[in-house]
Formats: sequence, C-alpha cells, structure tokens
Amino acid sequence: MTFQRARTDEQRSQRRRQILDTAAVMLTEMPVAKLSLNELSRRVGLAKANVLRYFESREAVLLDLLDTEIQDWITELGRARTDGQGTTRERGDGLADLLATSMTQRPVMCDLLSAQGAVLEHNISTEVGIRHKHAARESLQSLVQLVLRHLPELGPEDAAALVETTLLMAMTAWQCSRPSDAMLAVYASDPELASMRLDFTNLIRRATAVTTSGLLARRQPQTDTSPAP
Repeated sequence: MTFQRARTDEQRSQRRRQILDTAAVMLTEMPVAKLSLNELSRRVGLAKANVLRYFESREAVLLDLLDTEIQDWITELGRARTDGQGTTRERGDGLADLLATSMTQRPVMCDLLSAQGAVLEHNISTEVGIRHKHAARESLQSLVQLVLRHLPELGPEDAAALVETTLLMAMTAWQCSRPSDAMLAVYASDPELASMRLDFTNLIRRATAVTTSGLLARRQPQTDTSPAP
C-alpha cells in the first residue's frame, strides 16, 4: 500500500482486499479457531480499531473470505472441460472426482466451510448475514448449473440436492480428517488403528458418487413388483 489512510472508494476496496488476503495467508498457517483479530491487525499493519472500520468483526472477515474462496473455486470448476461422453455412471464418477480433488486443493475454503455454522455465522449483524446468504445462494445456483453441465439427467432439483449434500459432507469430513497431534501419535504407534484415519478426498469422492447414483436411480420409473391380488 502506498497510502496511510484510505480516502477513496478504490483505496478502501484495496484495504479490504489486503485484510482478506492477509487472513487467507494466516489460514495456511493456522486453523480458523486460532486466527485472532489482534494478530490479523498486526500483520496488516493497522490498529484493531481501524480493521473494524472495514469489517465489523473477525467473523465478518472470515465470512467474506469464505464467499471469495467459493467464488474462486466455482471459477476454477468452470474451466474443467466436459465433452458429455461416457455413460451416466462414468460422468457421475468423473464429476465426483472433480469436486473432491478440487476441494482438497483448497484447504482454506474447506476449513472455513467446516467452521461456517458453528463459528462464522455468529457475532455478525443482520446486514452482514444477509449479504453472506445472498452470496451463498448465488454460489449454489452456479454450482447447480455446473453439475448440470456434467449430468443434465439429474435435473435442477436433484443437482441442487447433490451440491448441498457434497458441501455438507465436506463441512464434517474436513474436521474429521484432520486428527489432533494426540491422535496422530495413536495412529503412528498402532498400525491397526491407522486404517481408521479418514482420507478427505476419498470420502468426498465416494459420498458424491454414491449420492449421484442414488439420485439418478430415484428418477427412474419404478416397476410394481407386488403380487397380484
């Protein structure tokens, strides 16, 4: 930054971007729970009160960062090529792999997602909450369209169900696949228990593929096999 105080809309936007970028870097070094507003302010080079001029709370910073991370993820997914070839099963498995692999490559987004309901959506104003939920709805709609590019057979309603299930699974799976130091020591000392450690990518890939298959199966006409009276 070449200015001390942001006086124009462009400078204020740059300052907000600087705060978000700094928070993103911090989350590559520590989990959401350990990111404090004091440390964020120190790294940005602003007093805590000045950071609060741009974001009303630590949670507001992280919610904005989550929305940005998801938008970047959607942009990345949009670049993935799909030729519409292959069976429904093959395309469904390919989509599951794409979602699982791309989420694994975005640990900051996954960590924020896992903290969304329990942490990030607290200590915020109604205005911030409304803005966040509008952004989340737009992201959901974009993800539904992306799913339909790969699997138009699902239809909008089931595509939305697939996106919601995948995101909810990721929220839980991310935490469960990040064992504490104590549990890492347990796995290291007992090979039989090491197999219990969850692999985030495999779990999301499998859950998404199975959900896709189930949704598609439910769309097929059901044959009445009950005995005749």
